[in-house]
Amino acid sequence: MDNLQGKKILLGVTGGIAAYKSCELLRRFQDAGAQVRVVMTPSATDFVGPMTFAALSGFPVFLAGPHDSNTFRHIDYPRWADLMVVAPASAQSLARYTAGMADEPVSQCVLAALCPKLLVPAMNFAMFQAPATQRNLEQLRRDGFHIVAPESGHLACGEEGQGRFPAIPAILDAARAIFSAQQSPSPMTNGPKVLITVGRTEEPIDPVRLITNRSSGITGVAIAQAFLDAGFQVMLVNGPMEAKIPQGCQSVPVHSALQMHAAVMKLQPECLAMVFCAAVADYRPKTVALEKIKDSRSQLHIELEPNPNILRDAVAHRVPGQVLVGFALETADPIRHGLEKLARSGADLLVLNTPVRNESGFGKDSVEYSILDAKSTSENTELTLNPKSQLASDVVAAIRKRLS
Repeated sequence: MDNLQGKKILLGVTGGIAAYKSCELLRRFQDAGAQVRVVMTPSATDFVGPMTFAALSGFPVFLAGPHDSNTFRHIDYPRWADLMVVAPASAQSLARYTAGMADEPVSQCVLAALCPKLLVPAMNFAMFQAPATQRNLEQLRRDGFHIVAPESGHLACGEEGQGRFPAIPAILDAARAIFSAQQSPSPMTNGPKVLITVGRTEEPIDPVRLITNRSSGITGVAIAQAFLDAGFQVMLVNGPMEAKIPQGCQSVPVHSALQMHAAVMKLQPECLAMVFCAAVADYRPKTVALEKIKDSRSQLHIELEPNPNILRDAVAHRVPGQVLVGFALETADPIRHGLEKLARSGADLLVLNTPVRNESGFGKDSVEYSILDAKSTSENTELTLNPKSQLASDVVAAIRKRLS
């Protein structure tokens, strides 16, 4: 039975051309057996009349202004709901929720709701990519909101980019995943299991010095969150990083490449998909000094030896039907080198990314990337700059396509 059956869903509609798609979303929730009530911002009524939602839902729409029948609807509607969905969620509404404002009906319900909250952003691509919007989305995730990333494509304004209202089945799946998590004894026990390596590794030279890199873990954490939102069980094998592990992930912390390799090999048989996003050191010191190396102001030679290639070893031990995704960071002739690495690795997919542009890469919210597969060539491959949340959505979509 569909776990939306019998659920009570409060649908918030904010101002945007995608508001008309909320009518179809309401119907699809009802088709799955849910009851739906609607709350609208004043600007949303410029796009779709409240009478439409009242007729479709069978309940009065909560609007701004006086209410003869119930002056506490901003409390009663959220208390009634098992889930609140804001679709579309405009850039302005995201800023409101981040700041904790309650100056119109939807934001009042968001602030008063004790149930889970699912946001469906839809807006112009530049507004979505704006640093302020990305900061707001990250804060909202930390505050416990669930988010369905917008799709890329042709926008109502005539421009191209990420900002389209997501496919309605994706929104329904995200709602189902939320209810599945509530019903399970541990987070996401019913969905397929994915393992993601995240962060960087550290190879000790002596007790205080080490070999490492600048990976912040932002990309890997964005991918983990996208898989959680899609209903997957997520296991992170995570090295040191600045990014915060999303709530609901199982975490296996490691430091060195050897530790990461051992953890991945142990967990591989449990997983339907594996994403190798961590920045793993290629070499480690052959010997590690037991005491701090003294500063003699003379030349110091450190002999290095190669670390195991975790992706290639996972390919060699892959489980039938398992999807393996590698990552490649390249700075010169990236497409050629990415295609070569995909061929060498034996992975199903390879996420090629480059930090060359100022707004791309380590510690940034955006990255220039392309997802390569066996059909990729230098002629049909190009790198695009998008938020890391879009890269995460693209990786999830590519894996889902492989699994289906």
